[in-house]
Amino acid sequence: MSKNFLWKASNERIKNSNLYEFCRYLEKKLNLPFYENYNDLWEWSVKSPSVFWNAFWDFANIKGTKGKKTFLKKDSFLDSLYFEDSKLNFAHNLLFKKTNEIAIHFRGENGYEKSISWKKLYEDVCKLSNFFKKNGLKKNDRVAAYLPNNIEAIVGLLASSKNGHIWSSCSPDFGVQGVVDRFLQIEPKILITCDYYYYNGKKISLIERIKTLQKMVPSIEKVVICSYEEDSVPSESFISFEKILNENLPDETFEEFEFNQPLYILYSSGTTGVPKCIVHGAGGSLIEHKKELFLHCDIKENDNIFYFTTTGWMMWNWLVSSLCCGASIKLYDGSPLYPTKDILFKYCEDHKFSLFGVSAKYIDFLKKNKFSASSYNLNNLKTITSTGSPLMKESYEYVYKNIKKDVMLSSMSGGTDVIGCLVMGNIFDKVYTGEIQGASLAIDVDIYNDSGAPVVNDDKGELVVKSPFPSMPIQFWNDPLKEKIKSAYFSKFPNIWHHGDYIQKTSNGGFVIHGRSDATLNPGGVRIGTAEIYRQVESFDEIEESVVVGQSFDDDIRIVLFVKMNLNFDLTDELTQKIKSSIKKNCSPRHVPSIILQCPDVPKTKSGKVVEIAVRMLLNGEEVNNLESIANPECLKYFRNIGKA
Repeated sequence: MSKNFLWKASNERIKNSNLYEFCRYLEKKLNLPFYENYNDLWEWSVKSPSVFWNAFWDFANIKGTKGKKTFLKKDSFLDSLYFEDSKLNFAHNLLFKKTNEIAIHFRGENGYEKSISWKKLYEDVCKLSNFFKKNGLKKNDRVAAYLPNNIEAIVGLLASSKNGHIWSSCSPDFGVQGVVDRFLQIEPKILITCDYYYYNGKKISLIERIKTLQKMVPSIEKVVICSYEEDSVPSESFISFEKILNENLPDETFEEFEFNQPLYILYSSGTTGVPKCIVHGAGGSLIEHKKELFLHCDIKENDNIFYFTTTGWMMWNWLVSSLCCGASIKLYDGSPLYPTKDILFKYCEDHKFSLFGVSAKYIDFLKKNKFSASSYNLNNLKTITSTGSPLMKESYEYVYKNIKKDVMLSSMSGGTDVIGCLVMGNIFDKVYTGEIQGASLAIDVDIYNDSGAPVVNDDKGELVVKSPFPSMPIQFWNDPLKEKIKSAYFSKFPNIWHHGDYIQKTSNGGFVIHGRSDATLNPGGVRIGTAEIYRQVESFDEIEESVVVGQSFDDDIRIVLFVKMNLNFDLTDELTQKIKSSIKKNCSPRHVPSIILQCPDVPKTKSGKVVEIAVRMLLNGEEVNNLESIANPECLKYFRNIGKA
């Protein structure tokens, strides 16, 4: 067996999995061979997308009226349609249980906890949807949210989708200008918000920000405010969320809308300009999420699903969709490391998580700090998912040594653009260190070189999707001629979705992502993925994290590495040489940075991704216009000064 092998599911677990049941279903209903090999199943799914999605609709019990036109492929990738004559209601698919069991549990970093049953969730959604109707909201009107990761956010989303409104949310870590940059474009009629929230031990009020938002986004007609804790009293100048639930009767009608009824408006990071508004459809989001949750993550009814996220990251939308599997959602709001670095593991133990979802950076942090979960009862934990950035090889090994031996570690990659995953895990395949297990079912992914041809052997290249898929965006907001959306995904390869990841396929059939294409380094015309360098640099105990970029120099590109040191360490000449030697030995001489500098902090987005593009721009004398998407914009001053020097 390969020395890189880490884990394989037991035969019993495989045979009890949703994926195994789906293969049995295909065998019995469609007279197909039983696909014991995952890649064979994937190959069939991309060659027969109509059959796959039609079968999955039935197998997964999608609630709605399924038409006869499963997939209409047109000359244009973007004009192709799935389920053109089908109808459904997104909220109805998530609210099919009406029991007294817990549907959602919330825990804040301050210790406040709250739960809601399936029955009450259904009632509250129906009451809030009635309020929306009474206040004149029509199909396609926008409901915006400026909310922490609480139960009210999910009630608001489901009530909005139930009526055919379009939901868009920002987390409260966005400043006012960042929210205005987003909401001003989409002109919401109702804003749902909160009185305050907690982060890293601080109680942060939102009241003054909300008043400013009202003035700066004139389309907002009403502001609905919830209380973070039950004993807090929202401002009287806004409409109380609790009062709405007390005064409105439930509207239990669930109108079925067309499959591509707009559901969400999500936003690009916006580090190089005003964020793009990406519109996703109800049907595409639902069926893609259910496929990923049900078949790839093996989520079953009554499982407990957790993802550390905010309402401003697409993983929140993904987490909410777990309700369509009959699973219970666990929400956490606040810092994942406050008041102690094990706070999420305490939550995992207390609420018996089945799936524990975090960012790769969080796992890297635990590894750096030599955290062990051996003292926690994680018997119910079946799956750990990681996303946000590539998961380092050493972090894979760390999870199996220090978190849990018998667990499916599923690194996933996709994003806001597709509101899901293009490559991810599955229960059939083995887990190998540093590798994402395979392509997502019925997503026709490939790797192209710059000439638009598939790469050979194990060469690196551009992640592409060659055929239309249900969860591709319906449109960009205010882009009637589709110029922005075509520029975003189809400018590099004609009629082929260019995703923007620099990726490699392995001999095991898995994938390794080497970073974003627009952040790859190009010294001497040779493309180098940033993740290759990060892996070497962040193996040093002295270094907390790093950012590496290319700088124009002498008609070429030179590599510049910035390192943020751990407490009580400084970048010495000796350590600099050790870093260069490690990179040269384990990568190549071309990977070795020309310059290594110590920086006070590494700029990151709100979802924790390192913002390499902003550093590169500043180093090359360009200005970063939109600072609102960056979680720690104050650190950019250092890079701006270095660029001038």
